[in-house]
Amino acid sequence: MKIYSAIVGNLHAPEWAERAAEADIETVELDQWTAQKSRFVAPGDRGSEYAVALERHSQLLDGDILEYDADANRMVALRIRLNDVLVADLGELASERPEEIIHIALELGHAIGNQHWPAVVKGTKVYVPLTVDKKVMDSVMRTHRIEHVHCSFQPGSEVIPYLAPHEIRRLFGGANHENETEHHHHHAHA
Repeated sequence: MKIYSAIVGNLHAPEWAERAAEADIETVELDQWTAQKSRFVAPGDRGSEYAVALERHSQLLDGDILEYDADANRMVALRIRLNDVLVADLGELASERPEEIIHIALELGHAIGNQHWPAVVKGTKVYVPLTVDKKVMDSVMRTHRIEHVHCSFQPGSEVIPYLAPHEIRRLFGGANHENETEHHHHHAHA
């Protein structure tokens, strides 16, 4: 079995999108748990198995290309399924008194921590991976009714661009493995 040690491009990059439009593409679908690993074996949608061994701490993007055969006009590309993310926006707190900010931040921390949900704080937003049913998470946040905090769910792919690699691993790599579900690169594309 061939071992893929580098990503050759990405379907979303303009120079690869043109080639992909005409190419025969085999897709290797990864859940968010596997996509955080640098070494794995995964099946393609046509039954072939693909062994991947990238440099440690490499991160994969949706659309990364494992193989491109120009003569055969064939590609093998990754498709990454990410869970949604609960986004608690605390931006409205900026105009509040420091005591109120501390009170509300602790209240939110208690609500999230009491559920043992991992979280990433970035600017005025708190990102929480979907580790249980969306309705359950929504119910928990509505029950706490934390003033000045607006919660919504966003697709993981929309949140990724705002996060550092270690934050991405926290949100998508460490989530409940039963829920196994893009991001910044540490590898160069040829």
